[in-house]
Amino acid sequence: MFLGNYLIGLREGLEAALVVSILIAYLVKTGNRRALVPVWSGVVAAVAVSVMFALLLQTVVAQEDHFKIQELVGGTLSLVAVGLVTWMVFWMRGAARGIKAELEGRLDQALGLGPMALGVVAFLSVGREGLETALFLWTNIAHSYVSPAQSVGGALAGLATAVVLGYLLYRGGLGLNLGKFFTWTGGALVIVAAGVLGYGFHDLQEADVLPGLNSVAFQPSLIFDGWGRPGEWLQTILHGVFNLTPTVTWLQAVVWVAYAVPVLYLFLRPQRGPVEATA
Repeated sequence: MFLGNYLIGLREGLEAALVVSILIAYLVKTGNRRALVPVWSGVVAAVAVSVMFALLLQTVVAQEDHFKIQELVGGTLSLVAVGLVTWMVFWMRGAARGIKAELEGRLDQALGLGPMALGVVAFLSVGREGLETALFLWTNIAHSYVSPAQSVGGALAGLATAVVLGYLLYRGGLGLNLGKFFTWTGGALVIVAAGVLGYGFHDLQEADVLPGLNSVAFQPSLIFDGWGRPGEWLQTILHGVFNLTPTVTWLQAVVWVAYAVPVLYLFLRPQRGPVEATA
């Protein structure tokens, strides 16, 4: 789970860091340093809203006393999170080459409207990433069998790495090929999303919304139990990356394959035209 959440934090965090670095670099290069204050204010506000959204999710769902209602809410949010992440990885793969020009165009318009408009541009650009990250991380952590501290630690480590990479991109010290980066990390996130989707369907089975809860495809826990400590480690790794639960229903397994195979094929197939994107 640490690795899975690290990838989420890294991928989503770098998108936000990339946006911030482009906004700041453009304002500095065009001699508009005074405009940095509303931009940073918008960034801070977006981060604060994302954190509050994550806390709200945890508070509302955790306080549900009825087990089936809690599973219904958790399963539904898992499906929403997977939908958002799927859209995001495909959008970012195609938009990576034009994101700089798009953001600079928005800034040019905002500069003419005043400081409030600059703050709104920064807030919306970073806030979208923050809300997606909060929702996806919450669903992933909610389905984790390891301690919340370890799961959150993975996400924070990924976000910290993204901040460092974003700073290096801003300083021009890291010639990162963004097209390739978002392709590989996006492919990894598709695998993580497949696990979240499968677990979301499992939650809906436990909520009696979908049938087949007792139709077990296989039980990894029985296999790994005979392997001792290495088996426990392997099960933890597979659960963290693939959301491979101790007991996997047939519906859960079919949903995982039905999502992962076609989405990976569509995502990794070569695009038409140049997709090179470097900072």
